[in-house]
Formats: sequence, structure tokens, C-alpha cells
Amino acid sequence: MKFFRLLTLTSLMMITAGITAAKESGTFTIGDKTFLLNGQPFVVKAAEVHYPRIPRPYWEHRIQMCKSLGMNAVCIYIFWNIHEQQEGVFDFTDNNDVAEFCRIAQKNGMYVIVRPGPYVCAEWEMGGLPWWLLKKKDIKLRERDPYFMEHVKIFEERVGEQLRPLTIQNGGPIIMMQVENEYGSYGEDKPYVSEIRDCLHSIYGKELSLFQCDWSSNFEKNGLDDLTWTMNFGTGANIDEQFRRLGQLRPNAPKMCSEFWSGWFDKWGAQHETRPAKDMVEGMDEMLSKGISFSLYMTHGGTSFGHWAGANSPGFAPDVTSYDYDAPINEWGLATPKFWELRKMMEKYSSHKLPSVPNPPMKIITIPKFELTEFAPLFNGFDYKYTWWDHEEEAHGESPKTFEELDMGWGTVLYTTRLPEIPQEGRNLSVSQTTLTLEAHDFAQVFIDGKYMGRIDRVKNEKTLTLPPIKQSQELQILVEGMGRINFGRAIKDFKGLIGKPTITTSFSSHVGEVDKIEVTYTPNQWECMRIPDDYEVAVKAFEEQKGKNPTTHESLNRAVIGRGYRYAKESDELIFGRGYYRGYFDLKKVGDTFLNFETWGKGQVWVNGHAMGRIWSIGPQQTLYVPGCWLKKGKNEVIVLDIVGPSEKVVWGQAEPELNKLQLEKSNKHNNPGDKPDLNSLAPAFDGELKAGNGWQYVPFKYGTKKGRYLAVEVLSTQAENDVAAIAEIYALDDDNQRISREPWTVKYASSEEDNGNHLGDKVFDLQESTYWQTIKGTDFPHLLVIDLGSEQHVRGIEYLPRAEQGAPGSVKKVKIYIYK
Repeated sequence: MKFFRLLTLTSLMMITAGITAAKESGTFTIGDKTFLLNGQPFVVKAAEVHYPRIPRPYWEHRIQMCKSLGMNAVCIYIFWNIHEQQEGVFDFTDNNDVAEFCRIAQKNGMYVIVRPGPYVCAEWEMGGLPWWLLKKKDIKLRERDPYFMEHVKIFEERVGEQLRPLTIQNGGPIIMMQVENEYGSYGEDKPYVSEIRDCLHSIYGKELSLFQCDWSSNFEKNGLDDLTWTMNFGTGANIDEQFRRLGQLRPNAPKMCSEFWSGWFDKWGAQHETRPAKDMVEGMDEMLSKGISFSLYMTHGGTSFGHWAGANSPGFAPDVTSYDYDAPINEWGLATPKFWELRKMMEKYSSHKLPSVPNPPMKIITIPKFELTEFAPLFNGFDYKYTWWDHEEEAHGESPKTFEELDMGWGTVLYTTRLPEIPQEGRNLSVSQTTLTLEAHDFAQVFIDGKYMGRIDRVKNEKTLTLPPIKQSQELQILVEGMGRINFGRAIKDFKGLIGKPTITTSFSSHVGEVDKIEVTYTPNQWECMRIPDDYEVAVKAFEEQKGKNPTTHESLNRAVIGRGYRYAKESDELIFGRGYYRGYFDLKKVGDTFLNFETWGKGQVWVNGHAMGRIWSIGPQQTLYVPGCWLKKGKNEVIVLDIVGPSEKVVWGQAEPELNKLQLEKSNKHNNPGDKPDLNSLAPAFDGELKAGNGWQYVPFKYGTKKGRYLAVEVLSTQAENDVAAIAEIYALDDDNQRISREPWTVKYASSEEDNGNHLGDKVFDLQESTYWQTIKGTDFPHLLVIDLGSEQHVRGIEYLPRAEQGAPGSVKKVKIYIYK
């Protein structure tokens, strides 16, 4: 008995000592060319992971996977908009419990680097900023706008309540915190960055180390003297070049790549992105051999469940649901070939044997094909609590309302208006064409009296649609689905729905006189707006209505709409046909992770057992959704699909591997239509000469001054390597004052050669990403031609050109002609 008591007391003392050690305060500071952890040199080997992109039951497994790679820290963003989805209502529970994620990391011997924004990018809805900020139309985001800063400070303080006890000074795992995020890609505003720094200091104290990250090309714009500066760059980059300027300015500072990009993100309508494992491993090996710290972005990407995937800019390029990122740990948490190559290299820099790789928490299962037999039409999802008879000012007016004006963050809105009669012929006149023009964010389907007319897709920069003859009192219906808000660049102020008033323009041909064409434009001034929120509860209610549980709802709605003079679409109309909610079930004897295939479906959202799984779109490249086994159950499981287009088959099945690279496009996404190729023979080039070899930005002034035109054509005649493969990472056009012209309206008009297997299409030269590039196909002859539509006529006096960031700048242009023309 005494022995038992002694053993128990000893065990208790050991446990208590462990707890005490975990609670002991520590330090993380800046030394001479190194970080210092508790006074000792320390190289940060961090794994970037995002807790909202991982189901909470899998958090510990993913952290253990990172540790088994040889990492000593995890790096996390704090996503403001997932914690404060409604103004003033904060959620740090369940999958949002960031403090618990940090405690699990500490339990597993990992430090934590926190990046609390307020802006984070991360290919996440609105870059992490909450949509409700846009209810204040004149707000200035990421600036010292009083309203914006007021809410930033409230948010950061609430995060501080969760994380302040977990800093290393308080015995926790958090060693560093980031101030803002890549601000040089947004603007130049040191006072704003300083205010974010001061906000964090006031919450966590000045003892916690703060840093700011940016690209090597722009970090000086906003660099603060009292913060650590870190660089962001990707696989294959020339590492010495990336740190060259930092070394000149701060020769005794530690070096860190705070985002070393292991892969890249995927966009709807483009091939799945991958990056070579060899380049990633060699880059990390080089950094470690030189004592350079890093965070591998991403080590494990995970999934942008629900509506949280963002969109990129210029233009509008929405991101897919999967955030696999071609990372060493794949979307569902397993080791990839990249993982094993990286682990082997990391062993060289570990003083002890690396931990064994943990077994996955769930096995992969397959599910036989099943049909979603239940259907509830789209109008069942209308938000009857938010109709014009209850909210006259918001839902009815002279102009269509944006989602934000309708107090809705995510979903779909049906806009309706009465049309005038547009006669097809009159005295000496006949209609040649009637065109609807609108700006829809993001995917609009147009109907007249419920009959489908066509779609207007923001991804394709579409804004017009040809209409048939219109009779008086016909109803125009525009169904607009919002996708992810833009997460990068100045376009993050991304309102959803119809932006401004649509117009209808009719062109009349004249048969007499000198006038051969007359155009008449009509702008509808009475609009109804019906919300369909992106919400599981709304989907369930849609099926309840279909069962007749609310038999008067449609009747009262129908009477009210007709009473206003509007015709409500019946179930037989094309507005409803195939568009709506589908529900089906599958049974399981055992649960496991799986990949539900939706390649026969149109476009919309999916819920499984009430969990929002993400967006689907038939165009691909993603055709499956990752479904974690921890969200499934033995027995009956429910699947609901909201399809705003309609499926070709109402079937789903679970497969053992994901399908992340299957495009189903109506036409090629290349820009090689022969009719778009310009004839340059009669034009004089604005520049005709040679560019320099090597990495870094180059200024290319036009020899004969400013040129005026809408199109910028780059004709590559040779490369520095004297081979046939040319590449350009970024291009800016400069105005009369040598200022960069906005690239937001830019599109690719023509490209003679584009390497599409690696997603090296022409639009990469203006995607705001220095690590991506346009590249020609090996074996195609010179000259290589890229033509950019600037969106409108511009005065251009030169360009800025950036070759690839890799060592030796592969594909660099040598001889080139540049044209500006109308």
C-alpha cells in the first residue's frame, strides 16, 4: 500500500511538473542573424495549416503529421469573417475554437505563429474580411477608415481574449504574430500598418515578437523599423535574390520566408495546379543550409467548406472548394510523394529521430451510386421573412439591390421587373437586335416570363445578352448566384448581386433617308428582389413546404405578387425546371472519409448531414467533394444539393480518390481564336529592342513617347536562352506620369501559344502573382504573340516587365516588339 501511495504521489509530481513546465514563461526574440528561443539560436521550421479548413476531430492528426515532417511550429491565419459572421456576434466554439487548436499544438510540442489579419488573403472569402462591412457602401477597406478601424480593433481584442493567455510570455506556444498581410500588394500606407501594429501591442504587450511579410519587390513600401521583415516566395525561386535587398538594409537581421509556396490554388475552369516536389525540397534544403527560417505554405491545405472559398483578381477567378494546394499532406490528411521527399531532407536538420508518421483517423470508403429522388423547386427557398410587403424599402425600389443592401451575405437573389413593349417594326424601321446589358456578381441566368434566355457569367467577363422580341408587361427575371468575394488586391470591395441598373438597348434599322441605324435604350425603374439564403435550414424548409406543411405560403406569396402586377413563375416554367433542391440518402455499415462525385450536376452547394461541404460546378476541374468520415454516421446519411442550373443525372456516389483535374468546358480556355489575331504589319512598334537577362523588374520606356490605344501586343522574337520557350511573369502598362494603369479590366485578346497543362495561360501576366507566368509551348515557332485588351483606350508610355522568379529566370524575353493600337 505504501509503495502504491508512493508511486501515485511520484506520478502526480511528474504530471504536475509537466504542467508547470508548460506554463513557464519563455522568450522569443531577435538576435544577431538569428531568432532566439529562450536565449538560444532557433531556426523556425513552420507548417502552415488553417484550422477552419480541417474538421476539429482531425486537428491533432494534422498537427502530428506536420511534426513528423520535422516541423517545430505551425503557422495559422485568424479568419475574421468566420468568427464574426454577423456584426457583433462572435463565435470561438467548435471548429472556430482557435485557442484549443493552439493548445493541441503545444500538447504535441509545436510552437505557433499567429497571423491575425485583419486581412489574410488565403484564397478565402473576401480575404477574411466580413461581408457586412460592405453594408456601409463608402467604407475604405484596409485603410484608416474610422468605421473599418473601429471594427478591426473590436475583433482583434476578442481574438486577444482567446490567445493572450497562450503567448510564450504566458507559458503558451505562440512565439510570433504578424501585422496585416502582404500590404505592399495592396498599397503604400505606413500609418495604417502602424495602427495595426499598435493595436496588437496594446493587446499582447510589446514583449511578443511582431513581424510583417511581403514580396521582395515591394516590402520597403510599408516596412516599419521596429518590426521583423520576412519575405514570401515560392517553389523554384532564386533564394539569394529574394533576400538580397533585405540583406543590404538589415545585414544582422534573421532571414525568414514566411510563405514558401509548396504548390498553388485551383480556380474554376482551369487545370489543377501542381508544383514539382524536387524544386520545393531543394529550396527548403538551401534555406536550412543557410540558417534561413521558413513557413511552408501550405503544408496541409484542407478544404474551403461551405461558401468560404474566395476569388482572385484582376477580373474574377473564383477558387474551387478544395484547398489541396498540391501540398505535402493532401486535402484529406495523407502523406504524398512530396511528403516523403521532404521528410527525408528534413531528417538532415534534426538533432533527433523524427516522430513516426501517424495513422489516419479514418479509412477511405466508397459508396455505391444513389439517386437524389426528392425535389423542392427553387422558389421554395425564397426568404419569405424578407419580402417587399415586410421590407418595402429594401426589397422593392427603382434599382435592384445588392446582397449587402438586402442584408444577405451568401446565396442567390431573383430580380424581377416589368418590361415595356419593344415593337419589331414601325414606319420604315425594323429591329435588328435587342440587347440586355448588366453587371452581375457573379453568375446570372436570365428569363422572360419564366422562359430561359441565357446566362451572363462574370468569370468570362460577360455583360450582355441578346433578347427575343418583347411584348408589353412581360416580366424580366434575373437569377443571380454570388460566389466567393474577391480575396486579393483592390477589388476585395466586392458587392454581390446586380450592380447598378440593367439596360435594354434596341437597335432599329432604317430603310429610308440618311440614317441607317437608331438605338433606343430602356432602363427599368421598378424592381422586386427575392432572397434565397445559402443556408441548410432554408434547404430543409424547402422540402417541408413541398410536403405541404406550409400550404398557404405559396398561395399568399402568389396573391401578393400578382397584386403588385407581377406574374409569379409557375413550376412548369424554365425558371423553375431543374433548378432547386435535391435530397437523397445513403446507408453505411461503417464510416470513413470519402469523395462524393457530382460531375453530373450543374452548379450550386452541397450539404451532408447538415454540414456545408462546399460549391460544385460542372465545368471543373474539381468534380468531387471531400466528405470527412467524422461527419458521417452508421445507418442513414442525408445529402442535399442546391442546383441553380439543374443536373443531367440526379446521381451521386462516393469514390476512393478525389477528382480534382477534370474540365468539362464548352470550349477551350485558350485565347487562340484566329479571328482575334491582329495584323501588326501596318503598325509601328512602340518599342523594338532587347530586354535584359536575369531576375527582377525591368522598366521598358517607349522610344517615341506616349501611345494611345486599347490593345497592348507583346511580340516575342527570341529568348535569352536562345530556345523557343518564352515566359513572362507580370506586365504593367504605365501612363503619362509613369504610374501603373489599373489592370482590373484587363483580359487576354489573343495568345499564339499557351502552355495549358501547367496553367501558364496569358492571363497570368496580370494576375497580381509574381510566382505565376505565361509560358509558350515547347516546339512552337517564333514569333510568340500575346495581346491584352486594356478595357478601354489608354495613354501608355512604357511597360514594366517581370521575368520568372526562378534562378536564371527561365524563358526570359530577349528581342521583343511592343505595340499599342486601337
